[in-house]
Amino acid sequence: MQSVLIYGFHAITSRLRQNPSSVQEIHLDEGRHDQRSRDLQQLAESLGVRVIQTPRQRLDGMAPEGRHQGVVAKVAAALALPHTLDGVLEGLSEPALLLVLDGVQDPHNLGACLRVADAMGAHAVIAPKDRAAGLNPTVRKVASGAAETVPFITVTNLARTLRELQELGIWVVGTAGEAESDLFGIKLDGPLALVLGAEGEGLRRLTRENCDQLARIPMFGTVESLNVSVAAGMCLFEARRQRNAGIA
Repeated sequence: MQSVLIYGFHAITSRLRQNPSSVQEIHLDEGRHDQRSRDLQQLAESLGVRVIQTPRQRLDGMAPEGRHQGVVAKVAAALALPHTLDGVLEGLSEPALLLVLDGVQDPHNLGACLRVADAMGAHAVIAPKDRAAGLNPTVRKVASGAAETVPFITVTNLARTLRELQELGIWVVGTAGEAESDLFGIKLDGPLALVLGAEGEGLRRLTRENCDQLARIPMFGTVESLNVSVAAGMCLFEARRQRNAGIA
């Protein structure tokens, strides 16, 4: 079975609670004796997961892409999440709520987007295979377990994927600062794909052209833009609010 490394207390604790059988072993900094490390060790051992006391230097070598906080876990790479868009849509019991990221290359932003997608009940995060961040240990750490609960679907041609979503009756809304409509004034309670671009660059031309509608996030202060994960959280929250309230 293929394995990957994840690191950080949030990501590893979440994996232990959600799917302990997928955690093969945990390497814990042998120099840490604080409550947080003791709690993690106790949880792992109660679930029958091996904990290995490991020198800090070795942990640094195991997780070179980001801060590991003194804990690294070897876990099964695949969980029972859909790996295709069709697989996601076939299993839904409510109208689709999808987050589409166009050109988000920062793994910290992707991890944060996965986290807000999980919080707001999005059914999947979709991104192009090229010019975009993929799932790596940094993404999994920032996502704090959401990388294991939200399907992350990569597609070869994002514009074509948006057209396919439209053919399935999913309304595609792109975010753009210059859009005439704002987020609070449009209908978001049906089958929906929210499309966000990278901070500073926004949506690419073909992506914009394949959206059914463009909308802007109302800004009441002095800043001109938001981090993509913050924007994603606001858009998903408004969509979820409308669904729960039954209003447009």
